[in-house]
Amino acid sequence: MSIEGSRRTEILETAASLFASSGLRTSLKEIADACGIQAGSLYHHFESKDAIIVELVERYRADLDALAERVREAGAEGGPVADRLVELGGAIAECAVRHRAAFLFTLYDPPSVASDQLVSVARRRPIALEAALLELLEAGEASGEIRSGIDLATFADRLCQVLLHSSLPVFGPVVGPDSVPEIRSRALLDGVATRVPSDRALDRSEAFAAAEATIAGWQELEEQEDERLPMLRSVARAEFGRRGYEATTVRDIAKAAEMSVASVYRLVGSKDELLGSIMDRFVEVVRDGWRNVLGAEGSAVEQLDALTWVNINAVDRFTDEYNIQLAFLREEPPKSVNVGSTFVARLNDVKALLRNGLKSGELRIGGRSADVRAWALFELLWMPESVVAGVGPRSALTLARETTLRGLSPSGRRRA
Repeated sequence: MSIEGSRRTEILETAASLFASSGLRTSLKEIADACGIQAGSLYHHFESKDAIIVELVERYRADLDALAERVREAGAEGGPVADRLVELGGAIAECAVRHRAAFLFTLYDPPSVASDQLVSVARRRPIALEAALLELLEAGEASGEIRSGIDLATFADRLCQVLLHSSLPVFGPVVGPDSVPEIRSRALLDGVATRVPSDRALDRSEAFAAAEATIAGWQELEEQEDERLPMLRSVARAEFGRRGYEATTVRDIAKAAEMSVASVYRLVGSKDELLGSIMDRFVEVVRDGWRNVLGAEGSAVEQLDALTWVNINAVDRFTDEYNIQLAFLREEPPKSVNVGSTFVARLNDVKALLRNGLKSGELRIGGRSADVRAWALFELLWMPESVVAGVGPRSALTLARETTLRGLSPSGRRRA
């Protein structure tokens, strides 16, 4: 590699490290300082910060496309579909870890000042990888390794996101975090329930009734909030959900609300306080939903199913707030928003539920520690926004039951 190429690579790797830890607020000067060069020297290699980000994202996309091509080249000779899915899951997660900064940039719309090229590459879905996953799943269905009757196209979308999200850092120190992609893949292949009631029986469980009652009460909460919160908070909620907290400025919010920046500050005090008021409702509805479900009589399987229904409806009803919560897992949160303690409480709920379910023999899941098992399962209790929006809440629940609970393998037809 030439000296010019070596310097360019150094700049990209340094920028990627800074972006991964500090997000879009990282400046060109900070990148230059970390490289030990003058800020002006960067312009010999990249015309702007956007140009650096574009190349980082393009390299990430190229590696994902290479993984997709590897799956296609293997064809039917690649071995058992289940083993291939687990192996591919680890490779996808590793790719997202290796390109962490680029992966994070693809999770939100770019800032309003971003170049057209950056907007284009950031919004591009990993279509080749999703298609390769779908081909592999369809091959498994044809060979009898995957059960028929599952919406494989939608599941490929979900699986891709689940595996990419395995690259996100585990919340707190746990034993065996590197095993999360395999645990999630195996859980979806084999199902976490040893025996699963029929859908009709699950719909009639006390835990599901508690979930339904909670969801019905959200309408009243929304009406109360609409009376309290001005249009500004609605606009800010959409901006935070679309761009992420760090990338959204008060100026962005003011422009979207058609207000002056000074007026925004007078009304809300600060961006942190504005986000805090927005998230209070989401934290409350999820907390109450989980509390009501876990307080109802029922098996561990019924409670997991009802929690999934609460979560699916939360994603459907409070999409922007859900995306803001995801931002907490990806970047340092504002100190005024107590999402962190709420997230820890939900993880502890999953840990306790798993402990009871494993002890009674109702549940099964791999993992070297209770913490890593809870982290692995927590993601599977939520459904990606794209899936919920694409097929609707009820079909999303059906997909969760057919995969997370029963598993993709033919033995997943176990019913109580």
